[in-house]
Amino acid sequence: MQGIPEIGPFKKRAQEIDAAMALPDFFSDQRKAARLSREHQKLTLLIETYEHLKKISQNIEENEEMASDTSLDEELRTLARSEIEDLKKQREDLEQRVLQSMIPPEESDGRNIVLEIRAGTGGDEASLFAAELYRLYCRYAERQSWKAETLSSSPSECGGFKEVSMLISGEEVYKRMKYESGVHRVQRVPATEANGRIHTSTATVAVLPEAEEVDIAIKPDELEITVCRASGPGGQGVNTTDSAVQIVHKPTGTIVTCADERSQQKNRVKAMTILRSRLLKAREEEERAKYAAARKSQIGTGDRSERIRTYNFPQNRLTDHRVGITLYNLPDVMEGHIDEILDGLQKIDMQEKIQALLEQK
Repeated sequence: MQGIPEIGPFKKRAQEIDAAMALPDFFSDQRKAARLSREHQKLTLLIETYEHLKKISQNIEENEEMASDTSLDEELRTLARSEIEDLKKQREDLEQRVLQSMIPPEESDGRNIVLEIRAGTGGDEASLFAAELYRLYCRYAERQSWKAETLSSSPSECGGFKEVSMLISGEEVYKRMKYESGVHRVQRVPATEANGRIHTSTATVAVLPEAEEVDIAIKPDELEITVCRASGPGGQGVNTTDSAVQIVHKPTGTIVTCADERSQQKNRVKAMTILRSRLLKAREEEERAKYAAARKSQIGTGDRSERIRTYNFPQNRLTDHRVGITLYNLPDVMEGHIDEILDGLQKIDMQEKIQALLEQK
């Protein structure tokens, strides 16, 4: 069909998975079996939708022939013409669904995420905003029936966060949340501002796909692990034992510190989760830079000018600068109502991928 890539390779892949699923040891690797089963389900739906599209296209051709056939009576020709418009709308919808289904899924889309928030420009106000973003994402995770677990945090003296990391687990979390990476800018009057002036502060958000040991091979001699006594808020048990863990990945210079748990072992496990996820993200960014530089994801430096989104409290306004969406319900947004923004970002991303798919055709 015109404008649609060939269905042949997708049918071949479905047949390959059919053969794999018929093998006696198919379920010996539960993770692989689940991944292939999901892929097979999507391919089956794609093929069914493609066949439906073919049928609708044939119906349009038949109706157009009938509408222009002067040997037929006028009532029949009018009926044929009246059906064409509806059939064309169906065809357009099916074409979009087929193209979307043909886009290769990103390998990390089905993963959980490690979400890191850091206070940027703005001192105490930036750390307070970082804490509010943390709460926003916890609320959103609740609404999606995901699980959110704090991995590490560095509280500020004013009650905010200098930085905080969390693990969010659930169905296709990375696919939904990857667009949150970037600099978030807040404009409001701080509680400590006596003259009522609006201040601008920032916080950076990094969304990392959760990595497992099989994804990133880390040799013991590549790590420099030190333990020390936790400092700051945390209670008697945390502050009187050598439970804080710092891990340095010597090949990349990546440093991770965890001190939230009383157990040194638990802090070590959480630190390794963050480290593997950062290394996986770095590897993916390196690969993406080779083949699709325009789609790289950067969190920037935290400067006020490098922003993806602005939260303007005096105007009750949120603006996402990538999609041009502006909402005037900031209190709802801060309670985790961000679906409208994420939907818009996913739509634009999908349009870009469809365009790239058609250019490859």
